[in-house]
Amino acid sequence: MWKRDEAVRPPQPASSPSPGAVPETSTARVDASRHTERDIVNIGKSVIIKGELSGSEDLTIEGQVEGKIELKQNVLTIGPNARIKAQVFAKTVIIQGEVHGNVTASERVEIKDSGSVDGDVSAPRVAISDGAHFRGSIDMQKGSQPEKAAKPEMPKAGETRSAAPTTPPTTTPPVTVAASAGSSSGAQVR
Repeated sequence: MWKRDEAVRPPQPASSPSPGAVPETSTARVDASRHTERDIVNIGKSVIIKGELSGSEDLTIEGQVEGKIELKQNVLTIGPNARIKAQVFAKTVIIQGEVHGNVTASERVEIKDSGSVDGDVSAPRVAISDGAHFRGSIDMQKGSQPEKAAKPEMPKAGETRSAAPTTPPTTTPPVTVAASAGSSSGAQVR
């Protein structure tokens, strides 16, 4: 005769798993987590690259690069051992090593306390830690190109409008900052 309790219970394994075995359910979770992580590529301390470096993954550089680095939609981390002599273009740039060249980011540039930049920085947000070295200028405009003035609307037939005086947009010259670890104020404006 059929018993309801036995039909509801999951079947028991015939033998217990070995101590080092991984259950199948946890393996599936590990594989799923690999697909959700962002791809990050590392360039080691002993690697030297001369030329153009571009890609569509986050990148950490610990070695040397001379030329041009272009990661427009990704994060570039310049490690504490890195020596860069290049023009840098990325979404976010985090600098812990040395950079000789201009740095352009669409979102943010961070110069950590161990970082050094000799060149111009252009990004909507710039953070320079106390003790970092920076020599160059900073351009913190929100967009990559200045906004165009909107065309005034023409009045419709029979409609009158008062003319308001328009003033041309003003631009402010970029601020040039020189900072080094030895200065007491942290930064000097020229």
